[in-house]
Amino acid sequence: MDEQAAEGTTASSGASHCVVTERWVDKVAVVGVSGVVDMLTSPQLETAIDKALDQQPTRVVIDFTDVEFLASAGMGVLVAAHDKAGSDVVISVVADGPATSRPLKLVGIADIVGLYPSLDEALAARDT
Repeated sequence: MDEQAAEGTTASSGASHCVVTERWVDKVAVVGVSGVVDMLTSPQLETAIDKALDQQPTRVVIDFTDVEFLASAGMGVLVAAHDKAGSDVVISVVADGPATSRPLKLVGIADIVGLYPSLDEALAARDT
């Protein structure tokens, strides 16, 4: 697999701390996120996803493995990304645990994007 990494950005304000990175595995953009995704930090996630979509990937995988808290603002970014990608680009999310996968399932986002427990599974999947 061809892997390219991009330097991450950090947002920090009060209790909110979020680090977003981007790397590529072949034609798949992997947007890695750690920390808190809330109304203060979700714009940085949105910017990273938009940047990845601008590069015309076949898929975008958003990796929430290291996310400690996922607020509704972050979930809204996922819905917007799904809408922006249209039918040309598959959006997948890596989330496992009560802080991430549970809220995504409860609000129905797991019904519109692929949800995987690990990055390896998300990269191996052939979403359509």
